[in-house]
Amino acid sequence: MREYGRHVQKMVEHILTIEDPERRQANAYAAIELMGFLNPHLKNVEDFRHKLWDHLFLIADFNLDVKSPYPIPTRESLKAKPDPLPYPKRYPKFSHLGKNLEEIINKALKEENPDKKLGFANAIAYYMKLAYNNWHKEQVHDDAIQSELNNITQGQLTFTNTPYVKAFRPQPENNDRGRGGYGKRGGKFQQRGGGGGGGQRRDNRDNRGGGGGGFKKKRF
Repeated sequence: MREYGRHVQKMVEHILTIEDPERRQANAYAAIELMGFLNPHLKNVEDFRHKLWDHLFLIADFNLDVKSPYPIPTRESLKAKPDPLPYPKRYPKFSHLGKNLEEIINKALKEENPDKKLGFANAIAYYMKLAYNNWHKEQVHDDAIQSELNNITQGQLTFTNTPYVKAFRPQPENNDRGRGGYGKRGGKFQQRGGGGGGGQRRDNRDNRGGGGGGFKKKRF
C-alpha cells in the first residue's frame, strides 16, 4: 500500500520472520502505531484502528499470525462487493408534476373533511403554478391550473384561492462603467471617473496658492 511507504512494508516483512509470538505481537502493535502516525487523516474516520488492522493484514498478504482486537479479515472478505441497493421504481402518472404531488392528490381525494380537502386543493394549485413558473419563466393563468387539475382529479378538486407566484424576470446588467456618476461596488457607492476629469483625485493640501504654487514651505 503506497500510502504507508516502503519502510512500513519492510517492517511488516520483518514481523513475518519473528518466531517468538509475544515479540511478534509487540511489533505488530508498534507497526499499527506507526501506520496511524503516518496517516493522521484516518483518525477522523469511524473505527480508524479497525481499518489500520485490516491494512496490516493486507500488507502482510494475510500471512500474519498475531492476535487482533477486531475480526481478522480474509482475502475474500476484503474483495467482496456489497449487494446492490434496490433502486426505487416510481412511475408517476403525470411526470411533469412528480410522484410526490400525485401522492398528495390521492390523499386529498380520500379526505372527508371539506375544510382540509379545500386546503389540500389550494396547496396543490400553488405548487402546480410554482412548477410551471420555474420551467417556463412566466406567469400562468389560474384557469389553466384549474383545467389541468380537473383533468387529473376528474373535477373532484377545486381551489378557491388565487395562488400568487412571482414571475421570473432577469435583471438587466449595470453597464455604466467608464461613465461619470456613481456606481455601487462592494456595498459602497464610489465615484467613477468620466469626462472632464470629474473622477480624478486632487490633493489640495499640496497645491495651495496661485498658479506658481506647488512648493511646500519648510517649517523650522
